[in-house]
Amino acid sequence: MHKHLAGQRALITGASSGIGQATALALAAAGVHVALVSRRQDPLMAVAAEAQQLGVEAKAYPLDLAQVEQIAPHLQSLAQDFGGIDILINNAGIGYTANLLDTPLQDWQQVINLNLTSVFACTQALLPELRRNRRGAIVNVVSIGGRQAFPGWGAYCASKFGVMGFSKALAAEERTHGIRVIALCPGSVNTPLWDTETVHADFERSAMLTPEVVARSILDTLSLPPEAVIEELVLMPAGGAF
Repeated sequence: MHKHLAGQRALITGASSGIGQATALALAAAGVHVALVSRRQDPLMAVAAEAQQLGVEAKAYPLDLAQVEQIAPHLQSLAQDFGGIDILINNAGIGYTANLLDTPLQDWQQVINLNLTSVFACTQALLPELRRNRRGAIVNVVSIGGRQAFPGWGAYCASKFGVMGFSKALAAEERTHGIRVIALCPGSVNTPLWDTETVHADFERSAMLTPEVVARSILDTLSLPPEAVIEELVLMPAGGAF
């Protein structure tokens, strides 16, 4: 099923844990070489080593995507170092809970920068190469929070609705260039996001999706023949939980 993916080269952001880590390993198992981007070097190196065990090239590229003005030069040199990129998976992001009235401007800006502007900057940095090759895929890991608003998640939902709008416009602009754009909207996924200091929510994590299930859905969408694309995919826990 995944034969035509073998030998392709993917860049995955937020690759040191959660969905990014699971996706890196799922792609590696399908024969895809993986360039891993995340802020935290040590866990990133560990994921790269695990991917290498699966018989592919895997490199760790520590980069703080919150520094949005640094993204373009870093990613362009990364692509050159890695021998090109065929697949971009924009997965890095931050969770954030607070009522909008209580959200400081600095926090708002941080959420928008990491969840939305970094997706734009990563994509823009690699688009010229994808266009030259007249092929490739971009997967934006959005969230159910990019389709539906939740109280207490205002800044997060605004950023993810933004990623959804960005994905739709990008798909419309790039399909004539042979580039497939996939917006993936998972419901709640049991990742370290729930343990971060910016998220205060008491959900039943055992009812959530696992990162491995999300990774499998990414692999499956990429595995379609190049002339077909799932432009938007909503993936929810079958138990009905968000």
